[in-house]
Amino acid sequence: MSDYKLVDLIICAAAQAWRDDGEVLATGIGVVPRLAASLCMKTVNTDLMMTDSEAWLVSEPVPVGPRGAYKPRLETWMGFSRIFDNVWGGRRHAMVGPTQIDRFGQANISCIGPDYRRPKAQMLGVRGFPGNSINHANSFFVPSHNSKVFVAGEVDMVASIGYNPARLPKGYTFADIDIRQIITNLCILDFDGPDRQIRIRSLHPGVSVDDVVGNTGFPLCVPNEIPVTPEPSEAQLALLAVLDPHNLRASALGA
Repeated sequence: MSDYKLVDLIICAAAQAWRDDGEVLATGIGVVPRLAASLCMKTVNTDLMMTDSEAWLVSEPVPVGPRGAYKPRLETWMGFSRIFDNVWGGRRHAMVGPTQIDRFGQANISCIGPDYRRPKAQMLGVRGFPGNSINHANSFFVPSHNSKVFVAGEVDMVASIGYNPARLPKGYTFADIDIRQIITNLCILDFDGPDRQIRIRSLHPGVSVDDVVGNTGFPLCVPNEIPVTPEPSEAQLALLAVLDPHNLRASALGA
């Protein structure tokens, strides 16, 4: 295996989140999720749909960063109205980057502090999280796995729905919520533990269970046997070089 970076492994692992989705709209918010969706579309789910990040559905994923002479291969118009048709119909799977996640999978991108009327830090607001989280599948990307992100108790502001029975809307059950995976710099997590408890799905090379548990503010489901996240293949690395010609992913995990 040739030399690769941790971010390459993460992108390749995150690409598997859309593997079995078929023809749905993939939305990756940020460099790593977008590259993951792009890699998936080029390899394991060629039916996946992506836009050019403007108003067009594309035949192939558009490389991130300045496009230079590259001309997107456009298939059809995909303006906001058609995006919302996909959202409300559940034909979308987004990968987003919350600031906080709690044991229920509830996510926060809005503000930090126990009193949302006087927050310690104001962020984006809830944006589209409420409607997205109750209508289609979502996965999360966390570049730095620590207890400030994976908080004890509830997130400071519940911006998206999770598996919290106390906050289920009237008529909803856990079967109506679809949070797939959480991809971090330490591991991959899912919600396949007892009663939708967050479970360690795989550990990245060199990472221990103690590393993950010690950086998480709530108990995790720890299986008896946990696989190691697969290393990227030569073919995947070659595709990433095309999809990210300016190597923007190099700084995606921070210092």
